[in-house]
Amino acid sequence: MICLQKLIKVDGKVRTDPTYPAGFMDVVEIPESKDIFRLLYDTKGRYTLHKITEEEKKFKLCRVKKAEMTNKRVPYIVTHDGRTIRYPDPIIKVNDTVKVDIETGKAVETFKFEVGKLAMVTKGTNTGRVGTILHVELHPGSFNIVQIRDDAGHSFSTRQDNVFVIGNVESEVSLPKGKGVKISILEEQEMLSRKKKTNTEA
Repeated sequence: MICLQKLIKVDGKVRTDPTYPAGFMDVVEIPESKDIFRLLYDTKGRYTLHKITEEEKKFKLCRVKKAEMTNKRVPYIVTHDGRTIRYPDPIIKVNDTVKVDIETGKAVETFKFEVGKLAMVTKGTNTGRVGTILHVELHPGSFNIVQIRDDAGHSFSTRQDNVFVIGNVESEVSLPKGKGVKISILEEQEMLSRKKKTNTEA
């Protein structure tokens, strides 16, 4: 009923189909209640609706999956959310991330897939974790392995296909609770007990 009343926008467009798929980095907006969310992953690998500002809803980050030319020699790129952008900047390569203006659909900025860039893991056991790319191990004919270190100093590895660059040094998009740093079950319990303690004291 809510969708049919044209009250839901995904990436700036009204969607009336309740089964319309929304994925990673999509902006979901409910203008009536002035709620704007970005779909991101939490450190447990679950989708989370992260509240964002009016300024942040104007763009989204898209990972480049394909960079090719048409039969008529027109260069184009295809992003993770199915967008096709014609005549992109020649520096854009596969695995890079482009900042897309939602209104115009144009790529306004590029974040190269390089050592030292900030990235989020979008698949596998480390889904939702955020850290700096330390090293890329090349394995021709197999999966390239990327080593990442988070803000807590923990290092982990994942396949190159799972890594989504989200900024140069700082994240271009605001991150959900925990800022992509995974904590153990024991640390989580300790935090909860501390929270309860302060609440009872108050």
